[in-house]
Amino acid sequence: MKKTTLLHNPTAGDNDFSKKELTKLIKKEGFECAYASVKEDDWDNFQEDSDFLAIAGGDGTVRRVAKALMNRTRLQKEFPLALLPHGTANNVACALGIEGDAKDIIRQWHHQSLKPFDIGKVEGFGEEVFFLEAFGLGIFPKLMKVMSKLEPEIGDSAEEKLDAAKRAMLEIIQTYEAHHCQIIADEKEYSGHYIMIEVMNIRSIGPNLILAPDADPGDGILELVLVEDVDRKKLESRLKNEIDEAGQEFKFKTIRARRVQITCDWKDAHVDDERIKAAKLAKINIQVMPSMLEFLLAEK
Repeated sequence: MKKTTLLHNPTAGDNDFSKKELTKLIKKEGFECAYASVKEDDWDNFQEDSDFLAIAGGDGTVRRVAKALMNRTRLQKEFPLALLPHGTANNVACALGIEGDAKDIIRQWHHQSLKPFDIGKVEGFGEEVFFLEAFGLGIFPKLMKVMSKLEPEIGDSAEEKLDAAKRAMLEIIQTYEAHHCQIIADEKEYSGHYIMIEVMNIRSIGPNLILAPDADPGDGILELVLVEDVDRKKLESRLKNEIDEAGQEFKFKTIRARRVQITCDWKDAHVDDERIKAAKLAKINIQVMPSMLEFLLAEK
């Protein structure tokens, strides 16, 4: 009998995503199940006899678990990860094709393959930071700042939050000031005036905004998405289509690279769903760290 440790964000869901219901579903499928709430102390003191870790929560919870695993030494046991997505956007789960009811996902754990998952490392902020989804400058960290102020006025459902974020981003795009940035990707230069720069490990960021539809988080390559000042109207159209659920996709200038260097005067940046500040005229170095994590995926 395989054993899992359920790493649960108890604030991420409702009754059907409670400790009681989730552990019941996991045990019903024949797995041993230990439990830890990521809101409590020592949650990351993983039981070494676990065969894999199950993460129940959203993208923020996935990032928190990944950070804990990154802090472990290579001499310690490495754990594959299984996702039970229950956040607002669930960008990581979407990138991996993990969707459906918790009971159906758990049932698939009996017949799973391992999917390697890269991590992006960022230098230039005083200490190394990493991302699972994306690192970016420009419009998106501005959106995060705006949404933090709007949060009390937004509804509780995931749909309301995603829609509010897309509408707020649409307003930001219309007046956001472009910045000149020097960009070197795998020794080739792509400098210019940009309103958005995103170094993507997966296909979408934030409110399920797909910027790099061909991104594969396990291919050892990052997708550098560059939205120039002249692309402003194109990005507006992209957001309007998202809001109207028109289904039309727009591709922006995208460079596949293992290393990216950015020099610019943007002070605000983000790694995944966290805003970080850069010094003026910061020189930022980003590189891919291949196959740092492994996720359980249903066999096709």
